[in-house]
Amino acid sequence: MRKILFLGLAVVLFVSSCSLNKLVMNKVSDTLTSGGTNTVFMGDNDPRLVGDAMPFAIKMYESLLDQNPDHQGLIVTTGSLFIMYANAFVQGPAEMLPLSQYEKKRVELERAKNLYLRGVTILERGINNKYPGLIGNWGPEEFLKFTGDLSKMKKEDITLFYWYAAGTLSAYALNVFDISLGLRVPQIVEMISRAYELDSGYNSGALDELFFIVYSALPDGMGGDIEKALVHYQKALEKSGGKTAGPYVSYAQSIAVKNQDYDDFKNSLEKALAIDANADRNNTLVTILNQEKARYLLEKAPELFVDLEIEDDFYYDEEY
Repeated sequence: MRKILFLGLAVVLFVSSCSLNKLVMNKVSDTLTSGGTNTVFMGDNDPRLVGDAMPFAIKMYESLLDQNPDHQGLIVTTGSLFIMYANAFVQGPAEMLPLSQYEKKRVELERAKNLYLRGVTILERGINNKYPGLIGNWGPEEFLKFTGDLSKMKKEDITLFYWYAAGTLSAYALNVFDISLGLRVPQIVEMISRAYELDSGYNSGALDELFFIVYSALPDGMGGDIEKALVHYQKALEKSGGKTAGPYVSYAQSIAVKNQDYDDFKNSLEKALAIDANADRNNTLVTILNQEKARYLLEKAPELFVDLEIEDDFYYDEEY
């Protein structure tokens, strides 16, 4: 990663002073996007280190993309980094702020939405580069005329569409009254479905986890379906081999809280906390962040469950 960052910085500085040959620029772009850059972040066990480093990495890749705007590798890497950072280091911390910091929370969630949409805009360009006209202006009239052919989507495109879907849905979740984003939801579900057809095991159940979040969060009229959500929840657990905490935390926040079942809630979060964050080095950072969220939710339980008897029921094992 150090080599990548130094090489990237050198290229950014060089680009600012002269014109690079297109072939050389493509070669550099390929080098910086072909070695699992995101894995370097995801495999780290120090969230603060990653959180401090990501803004520099994002601006580095954004500068490179400005010089090579149609490079698909740069598009996917830059767009996904915006979305990762917004979720892990802006929205996540903001949601855990106390009520006394309501204004700061509001500002940070607005910032998170802006960052999501910056990533989505970049990824949208990548989709339209490969499939011209697939994504339009998203106004009501344009949406009704949508005739995009997702059957052309290939397995190699899943990462591009996955991050586009995740970023769009995350931005919409922060403001469900944003009609321009709400209009995208049906096609987003189609995209995830097409990706699932191509590779249902993508990234150890990542698509199942995304489906679970969508089906459990949306109202019935927009495609919500608890039964489908639970099916994908079980599949996400199976495909991850029990090595990721995300499904347990998502289940606790949605299903258990909705059912006002504290025992189910606590059981799910304790399963998340019991996972060895180093068991899957591709998701170490995500697991640690989800475990921080699990601890926060356990502490917040009295606010989430009306009939919870704090003295008898509210606790979590200190060993976690």
